[in-house]
Amino acid sequence: MTTPKPTDITLHKKSRTLEVAFDSSEHFVLPAEYLRVYSPSAEVQGHGPGQQVLVAGKREVGITELEPVGNYAVSLRFTDGHATGIYSWETLHDLGTNQEKNWQSYLEALEKNGLSRDPASLYGHPVPMRGPRPK
Repeated sequence: MTTPKPTDITLHKKSRTLEVAFDSSEHFVLPAEYLRVYSPSAEVQGHGPGQQVLVAGKREVGITELEPVGNYAVSLRFTDGHATGIYSWETLHDLGTNQEKNWQSYLEALEKNGLSRDPASLYGHPVPMRGPRPK
């Protein structure tokens, strides 16, 4: 089976979402927080099975930049400085298709580990998010 290809990708900075339409007629609105905590980067996924890192405190994270990577993926730069994940079309489609299940698993993992989506819960005070880098 061939992975659907995006026909349109729109970054909505104000609502902190990435909207992706695929040639399969599927359409997903993916929150920045969701994309950040499920980043395909080694920092989040680890270097092998069972090495995934639970990322907490990202409720307020946004996306500052969206950059194409060849004709197979995009790179996202987040307001917390994270910019190492390359989101292939397959990854974006999988995140869209499994969004509800993944999000519920994430919330359960946070609760089980006594963590929160709020930045203040990690550091004892609000953590400011960075805006776009000066050019």
